Amino acid sequence: MSVLKEFRDFAVKGNVIDLAVGVIIGGAFGKIVDSLVNDIVMPVISSLLGGHIDFTNLFIVLGSVPEGIPRTFDALKKAGIPIFAYGNFITISINFILLAFVIFQMVKVVNKVRVMDAPPAPPTPEDVVLLREIRDSLKEK
Repeated sequence: MSVLKEFRDFAVKGNVIDLAVGVIIGGAFGKIVDSLVNDIVMPVISSLLGGHIDFTNLFIVLGSVPEGIPRTFDALKKAGIPIFAYGNFITISINFILLAFVIFQMVKVVNKVRVMDAPPAPPTPEDVVLLREIRDSLKEK
């Protein structure tokens, strides 16, 4: 019975609950970033590069392709043919860079809010101010 009590105490601690909420929100946020990259950023990059470019379909076939299998990313993957999928890596890298940038901006905003909400520093005691003045005047001599 003590194992169950220990587990309950562990599971309801604030840090565990905060972590669970963070993971759930992070998963949903990841989907938003994926949509941003795939539906907004990649079409713009594609049009800037002069046409319909889908980075996920950029690959190099590393094996032989049997007759009748189309040379598309999905068909080759399903057939188990080894491919060097550098386009998928480019897409995931862009996802990561965007996600890191958005998180960086969020942390900056949160830090600004924390500074604004922080209580003002207490005034320096008078004796400390006098000691500093004495120290500074002694340094000048």
